[in-house]
Amino acid sequence: MKRFDLRHLKDDFLGRLVEIIKNDLAPSEVGIFLFEVGDFSCVKKSAGIVKENNWTLMNSLRFNEVDWTIVVKKEKPQDLAESVIENNELGQ
Repeated sequence: MKRFDLRHLKDDFLGRLVEIIKNDLAPSEVGIFLFEVGDFSCVKKSAGIVKENNWTLMNSLRFNEVDWTIVVKKEKPQDLAESVIENNELGQ
């Protein structure tokens, strides 16, 4: 798990977000990304980029008055039913 502070990029962080996930995270690794929220459109855009790239958005939350955090896993999102079946097979 790695943490990345993208607040210094203001609203221009999405390209760097994608670059980091593609190049700096290993398959199945989790990244925590902190960025600054202006009009909240960047929250929706970041979730869209994660979905477009077939990664898993594990969490998205407001960190404080101006900062937002998303947690992304560099792997394809599992189907909910598939996940339940796997957990039952593992006795969880």
